[in-house]
Amino acid sequence: MARIGEAAAPVAARDALARARLRASLVPDLLVEARRVVNTVIAGWHGRRKRGIGENFWQFRPYVEGETMSRIDWRRSARDDHIYVRDKEWEAAHTVWLWADPSPSMLYKSQTATVSKESRALVLTLALAELLSRSGERIAWPGLTDPFTARNGAERLASHLIHAGELPARPELLPLRRFSDIVVVSDFLDPVDETQAWLDPLARRGVRAHLIEISDPAEETFPYTGRTEFSDPETGQKLTAGRAELLSEDYRRLYTARRQSLAAWCGKLGWSYTVNHTDRLASEALVKVHMAMTADVGYGTR
Repeated sequence: MARIGEAAAPVAARDALARARLRASLVPDLLVEARRVVNTVIAGWHGRRKRGIGENFWQFRPYVEGETMSRIDWRRSARDDHIYVRDKEWEAAHTVWLWADPSPSMLYKSQTATVSKESRALVLTLALAELLSRSGERIAWPGLTDPFTARNGAERLASHLIHAGELPARPELLPLRRFSDIVVVSDFLDPVDETQAWLDPLARRGVRAHLIEISDPAEETFPYTGRTEFSDPETGQKLTAGRAELLSEDYRRLYTARRQSLAAWCGKLGWSYTVNHTDRLASEALVKVHMAMTADVGYGTR
């Protein structure tokens, strides 16, 4: 046991093959759970269709004074006493990229949580894949799949995850283009400036991001007391505290400040930031992200 307050040397590195096998064994059950979550919110999921430049008919709507006369559909207008405009559906090369953090810190699960952070992150990612695929959206996982459209998008994504080896801690985001969205699901425990440096180039390219922070209740409340040994899941480094409760106030202040900084940064960019606790329903995050994705903000370049 290390002396009180002293950080011990890092332990052996994680077994990448074991982590990959564990993820593969979890994915089929998580896919089932993701579909169950989808069925609880699908009634309120209306896709992201809107009028604009395109070839496909979308809807008829009443004519508004000042609009171009050439857009009036005279055949439809002749059926009654109202004038109608024929709207076409907005079309653009648009992909929703989905990514769940595979780092060891996501394995954490306290006694008050129902699932691990990794499990919740994968369920949310697969649930989004299911919802987006049903809506005809094009989806992809950076560094794992090319963009594709399929009714069984969640199943295809799950298959790629099962057969993937060790996933990178952070994928390369160069393939993302303007008017694309990316959903990043993580605990975001890295230093804020590192997260910003990784994602900031997306804002300059006109990509919109939706950050979902997965948080275990114990990570917020810091319920530890007495002599406690803390272990860094990333490095294996250990820290032993003689009276852990003395650290709680400073810890909670830093933990909250990190979240507030990221949320404020996302707000300035027109991006969304959603917190989902592992003792709460996954569907709560899905509803919030859906509302953010239907908004017409966040694609502006800087």
